[in-house]
Amino acid sequence: MTGRVLVARMDNVGDVLLAGPCLRAVAAGAAEVTLLAGPRGRAGAELLPGVDRILTWCAPWIDPEPAPVSPADTAAFVDRLRDLELDRALILTSFHQSPLPLALLLRMAGVPWIGAISEDYPGSLLDLRHRVDGDPPEAERALSLATAAGFRLPPGDDGKLAVREPLPDTRALTGGPGYVVVHPAASVPARQPSALRSAAIVTALIRAGHRVIVTGGPADRPLTAAVAGNHAVDLGGRTGLPELAAVLRDAIVVVAPNTGPAHLAAAVGTPVVSLFAPVVPAARWAPYGVPVIVLGDQAAPCRDSRARECPIAGHPCLESIAPDRVVQAAEELSADRGGGLQTGGVS
Repeated sequence: MTGRVLVARMDNVGDVLLAGPCLRAVAAGAAEVTLLAGPRGRAGAELLPGVDRILTWCAPWIDPEPAPVSPADTAAFVDRLRDLELDRALILTSFHQSPLPLALLLRMAGVPWIGAISEDYPGSLLDLRHRVDGDPPEAERALSLATAAGFRLPPGDDGKLAVREPLPDTRALTGGPGYVVVHPAASVPARQPSALRSAAIVTALIRAGHRVIVTGGPADRPLTAAVAGNHAVDLGGRTGLPELAAVLRDAIVVVAPNTGPAHLAAAVGTPVVSLFAPVVPAARWAPYGVPVIVLGDQAAPCRDSRARECPIAGHPCLESIAPDRVVQAAEELSADRGGGLQTGGVS
């Protein structure tokens, strides 16, 4: 057993959930695991098995809207790291992020061994400079770093995404299982369909006889109200992340863009119709470990641009998705799962 190990994943909830298999592998070989998360990912960190402690800090080189760099805040963060008396640290980043700023702070805190995936020359900042060929799914990319560091998933662990159990009972919000969830929002506009397109998808599902629940965070309430209309159940702003996980678990299918709740659906084992804008590659970022049908023009001109605002008039990669095709995909996934979409209102 290794002693105290820190694993860092400092961006959004979905990114943190994709680190789950890596964290479980580390937990199988460490006495204590600390997950270092950013404020946008903290809620996801709280759901992950294998995590003993969560440390939260906003990394100014990762957060999309960071505050100015504060020497005093940075020094306090290094002191917090030092107080953990860490034996090892693994830094997880997306392919466009550098692990080296955090590696420097970890060295300043006295961490004796640090590993990361890094294309940049690390000098004395890394003990393990791991390389990953190709474009594997992000969960496998992260797990490969743990494997390179000598950590393995425990026997019986299938390497899929997972959350802590038990989850809350949300039947008062949803009625019984068997509905379709439509989650219309994403963290940036380039990754989500318009409200009109999402509303048309909800309408098509309802006309096909399916019970629909629309989910979203507090800031999404105007969007979820518009998308749900008068016939779907609007849960916008009414669930925390554990409650949302339970709502997604009891769905037969989830319809969502490239967003954290799509990965949360995968973590609770629910198939996903992924309305995927190709600004990042679906091969890496589509929901992992569950049946998935990816819709959207993956060859659109915005491909691999990492754009936050759609650069193409009319947002054609997502706006071209026919609502009836979404219904067809949902029913295909439901049939593959051995279930059936149920009709009726909330009881």
